[in-house]
Amino acid sequence: MQTAHNKIIYHFKRVMSIILRILQDKYLCFTKIFDRTAFKKQFLFLKGNKMKTSDFYYDLPKELIAQTPLEPRDSSRLLVLDREKQTLEHKHFYDIIDYLNEGDLLVANDSRVLPARIYGIKDETGAKVEFLLLKQVANNRWETLCKPGKKAKVGTKFSFGNGILRATVVDVKDDGNRIVDFDCEENFFTTLDKIGQMPLPPYITAELKDKERYQTVYSHELGSAAAPTAGLHFTTELMDRIKAKGVKIAYVTLHVGLGTFRPVKVDDVTKHKMHSEHYEVPEETAKLINETKKNGGRVIAVGTTSCRTLESVAAMYGEIKPCEGFTDIFIYPGFEFKVLDGLITNFHLPESTLIMLVSAFAGYDFIMNAYKEAVKEKYRFFSFGDAMFCLLYTSPSPRDMRRS
Repeated sequence: MQTAHNKIIYHFKRVMSIILRILQDKYLCFTKIFDRTAFKKQFLFLKGNKMKTSDFYYDLPKELIAQTPLEPRDSSRLLVLDREKQTLEHKHFYDIIDYLNEGDLLVANDSRVLPARIYGIKDETGAKVEFLLLKQVANNRWETLCKPGKKAKVGTKFSFGNGILRATVVDVKDDGNRIVDFDCEENFFTTLDKIGQMPLPPYITAELKDKERYQTVYSHELGSAAAPTAGLHFTTELMDRIKAKGVKIAYVTLHVGLGTFRPVKVDDVTKHKMHSEHYEVPEETAKLINETKKNGGRVIAVGTTSCRTLESVAAMYGEIKPCEGFTDIFIYPGFEFKVLDGLITNFHLPESTLIMLVSAFAGYDFIMNAYKEAVKEKYRFFSFGDAMFCLLYTSPSPRDMRRS
């Protein structure tokens, strides 16, 4: 009888927490960290005016853009945001275990980055041309981005890695991308691993000495043009400790496309069109998510790619189910989350779709002020930078409730 009573109290607190979060988002009654300018922006947005891309701008000194990853991976700093309490805490990533409860579920993206940047020599002139593999069209045929493109006309042939890989341009798309046929004696991906370089974002200019540092320790499914960077902070040891605490870890796959680096070029946020990316939700992952929700645990996405995958599936089917497909979901303030209770993410570029997503999850004012705090405290930003852990609410685990 006492156990049933405790469960009722637990779920009542959950419901009240959700109600408070809605009030915070829509009426800002309980917001503690905001300035008058941000309050006005949020109020106007809620009244029906469209948010502008410039609303997501913040000043970032160039020296705070991380050029190299830290060792060990989990030594990076962690800014913990509690949206329910409107508090910020400065921690390290290895402290994240203290904010996870037995019965929680982490959902990570197991996509692996292709060493997709290769340099070819033009047969006719010996000119050097950079190829960035974007999408596999069929077998060894790929859509690529070539620089300089004028040296890669239809019919042009190239060699790579002293001849271990050859290529012929077979078509030029309307957007300027090239369709290229590759030929090699070994398996294409084996050859690519020998000569390819990691397609690091343009804001990283330092040389990456170890390719594996731009891969998560759990990466498995080859196909991304960029790393799901929130997962770069995890070590195998930290993941073992998390599992030992009774927290489960599940995986989805979303192959990150080049569009993740493309800026928002429209002033009206709602007019922006997202690129499409392939995703897959395995049966075991769908089962774990549904069980976690049923048992009162929290579903926490490791990164915006995992977030977009789960919310895409929920929006499409009204539930989480095993499936695969393509998503171009664009999440910005006003979006109604159906799955997530928490989000682990890095610090994103000003005016990017990713900072818009995080603002939608934790609240515009809260996030923009958290970014100001991170700049003030000299956090490291972007792909190789520090992390942020956004929690919608904190609560005792179901097991703790049973013990009370």
